[in-house]
Amino acid sequence: MIKASGSPPFAALTALAVAFPAGAAFAHPETEHFAQSAFLTAPEIVDCTLEDGSETQCHQITVGYLPEGLEIGPFCPATLEDAGGIWDWTGENAGLYRIDGEFLQMLDGLGYRFFDDDGNVFSVDNAVERPTVDHACINVSVDESVEITMLLPLHPVVADTPTQLGTVGKVGVALDGVPIFSDAPEIQVTGHMPALDTCGGHVDPGGWYHWHATSTDVETVFDTEDVAATCALPQSASAQFGYAFDGFAMFGSREADGSAPEGLDQCNGHIGTLADGSTSYHYHASEDFPNLPPCLVGVQAQGNFTTTATAGVGAQRAGEDGRNEAPRPEGGGPDGGPEGGGPGGMPPEFTQAAETLGITPQALIEALGGPGQQPDFAAAAATLGVSEDRLRSLVPPPPNR
Repeated sequence: MIKASGSPPFAALTALAVAFPAGAAFAHPETEHFAQSAFLTAPEIVDCTLEDGSETQCHQITVGYLPEGLEIGPFCPATLEDAGGIWDWTGENAGLYRIDGEFLQMLDGLGYRFFDDDGNVFSVDNAVERPTVDHACINVSVDESVEITMLLPLHPVVADTPTQLGTVGKVGVALDGVPIFSDAPEIQVTGHMPALDTCGGHVDPGGWYHWHATSTDVETVFDTEDVAATCALPQSASAQFGYAFDGFAMFGSREADGSAPEGLDQCNGHIGTLADGSTSYHYHASEDFPNLPPCLVGVQAQGNFTTTATAGVGAQRAGEDGRNEAPRPEGGGPDGGPEGGGPGGMPPEFTQAAETLGITPQALIEALGGPGQQPDFAAAAATLGVSEDRLRSLVPPPPNR
């Protein structure tokens, strides 16, 4: 029997039966593992409802726009002579790149021009302005007033099937209090590049910083993908990075003893031994980008991520709850998308098309052939059970190239 704190009930184990032996129990998240300076107020245990409708208790933690002392950037380079952050390009010549002149000229050769004739990079603060060019590097300013409230189930519950994270999916929270999200929106979808810094993070249009990578093990990725970059954070491939929003812990790409993890499931997790000798289910980072879990095995809490911002992910719009009556000027869509953009920075017309068809934006992308691919309307129409003419009338054209 695996020892753990408490004996939470578990959902039926179907696809994950091999990873979770019958009768297994798992340790719950501990707020003592966080940097205590990350919290704006002391963590609380509150009643909450999981996404499967079950009533339980959650840790409620509130953090600010950025941990004290955390240095972020660079994001967008000023010119082709400069080096900025990093970007995971998914089109032709796919791979992780440093955002520099060589990379931007490669994109130019593929039809995505991010600079003018003098070599100046088109850079836009998406919190206060809209891009006036087809392709801009997004470099958002911070809003020091933003507060973020997150919920972590006190006792993790395994879902019937894993939750795929897709684009800008909620992954969890790092031990320094920084939120963690899955893949940033692709250039092929939004037309623009919400640049990540060399630790794998950037600022949401709401003004708060978040990760798109396991930053404390990101240099393992740089070695794997041959990227000339370093992260200012201390690196440890075996250290705990944070907690996923289902309550399970997230670690780097190695075990506590430095060995490679074995028996990882489809979400890059397994039951293994931790540094204190206890045994529990936990996630591991991968050695390529993005190095976060592609899915979560547990059930998240409803309403587990809210901010006082008036733009971006988790935003409380002006007037709601009496907070932030004045929104940031010309607010943008989530994570580098246009103003009023849909999930993951998708154009609002694309999100509306998915809603009209009764599917998610991610499902619509996959039906059209997947991210970064030339849309196959005929195949997508057959898959979705609609006429090709109707599908073409609903889906907006891709960004100009």
